[in-house]
Amino acid sequence: MNLPNAITTGRIIAAPVVTALLLQPRPGLRMIAFVLFVTAALSDLWDGHLARARDQVTSFGKFLDPLADKLLLVAALIPVYSINLSQAGPPALPLFGVIPLWAIIIFLGREALITVLRSLAARQGRVVAAQILGKRKALAQNTFIGSAILWVAFLTPGFVAPDGRAWQWFSAFHGWFTTAFLTVAVLLTVASAVTYLGMFSRIMAGRHS
Repeated sequence: MNLPNAITTGRIIAAPVVTALLLQPRPGLRMIAFVLFVTAALSDLWDGHLARARDQVTSFGKFLDPLADKLLLVAALIPVYSINLSQAGPPALPLFGVIPLWAIIIFLGREALITVLRSLAARQGRVVAAQILGKRKALAQNTFIGSAILWVAFLTPGFVAPDGRAWQWFSAFHGWFTTAFLTVAVLLTVASAVTYLGMFSRIMAGRHS
């Protein structure tokens, strides 16, 4: 258990805590969930950098890192979607109103597909690490989810919005920011899935050649 793998393990531990905080209908706790989620998401960049800088890249770390990413994604995405669905009404998320179900299906479907393909590759003795496009996809997803956590926190009963034009401007910007990164995350998720399918098809073709 080196330091990069310990950080990755910490991200796994943080996932259920984020879920528990989000499920509490209190804006303060949901904002704490936002801080914890962002910290855990940023650790994904840190552990990879440390592993390469310290020459501590391991097969265990290559397996654990994408697993931690998936757990954090599910731990935050499903509660945020459920909460936002119950908050339908003004102010609505630009273009979509609420976080659309089809986006959740794309996000989770891609993760399920890649998990199955990774398992098949592992049976062939191949450990497939996260790719650059997959990391960019994760960054876009995490940016969207972090913004969405704040969105549902601000709509939680008990939240007192500041008065003034600055808050109105920020609220409008925040809505469009969340929508924009939702769109980017969906596009990168689909592109990443296609890339991984091509990679795994080459692995399987090599098996039969």
